[in-house]
Parts: sequence; structure tokens; C-alpha cells
Amino acid sequence: MSHDEEHIMSTSEKLVRMANQIADFFHSKPREEGIAGVAEHINKFWEPRMRRQFFEMLDGGTADFNELVVAASARIKRPITPAEADIRLGLKASPADIAASQK
Repeated sequence: MSHDEEHIMSTSEKLVRMANQIADFFHSKPREEGIAGVAEHINKFWEPRMRRQFFEMLDGGTADFNELVVAASARIKRPITPAEADIRLGLKASPADIAASQK
């Protein structure tokens, strides 16, 4: 068994690999079309949890994303956080609501 076969990829590594595979496909297109294609694919097929982790990694600067993925990130929909979802559903008060109630 080779070292590669023994290696179990983390979720983060898998996301980087998938994003870079998408970019590899779109590198054969003109740059603008490639950027749009990467963003469109991720927006269509990645669930919010995957996109949230993608942005956490990208914001942290720790991932080895292909430069086409980084360029496309400006067009990828950033999902709301679980805390923001709770606020929108009325399960938690927002900081603005708390401040208003203290006046």
C-alpha cells in the first residue's frame, strides 16, 4: 500500500481538491468564462455547509486553492452562519434588537 492510499483526506482537503478539479476543467476556457464557470458550478452544486467551510478556509488563508478558484470566490454565494439563520427565524435576538430593548 502506498503512502497516498494510507492517507485519509480531511473534509478541508476534499473541498480544496474538488474546487481545484473544477478549476482544472475551466482553465481551458477564456479566463472570464473560467471564473464564471467555477462560481456557477459551486453555487449550483455545493450545499451551504460546503460553501461556508470554503469561505472559512479562504478567509483564513490556509488553503491551497487554485488561483481560478480564488478569483471565482467573489461570485460564489456566501451562506449565512447558523447564528444568522437563528436570528432570521426569530430563535435568537439580534444584537440590534438587544440594544433597542435596553434603551
